[in-house]
Amino acid sequence: MEWLSTAIICAVLAGIVTLIIVRMIKNKKKGKTSCGCNCKDCPMSGKCH
Repeated sequence: MEWLSTAIICAVLAGIVTLIIVRMIKNKKKGKTSCGCNCKDCPMSGKCH
C-alpha cells in the first residue's frame, strides 16, 4: 500500500509540471515573456534573446 501513496504523489507532481510547461508554451506563442515585462524597456533584453 505504501507504493500507492508514492504513485499518487508522483502523478500529482507530474500533472503540475505538465500544466506549467503547457502554460509557458502558450505564453511564448502569444509573445509573452517569462518575466512579464516589455523586452524593449528591459536592460537585459540583449542577453535573453
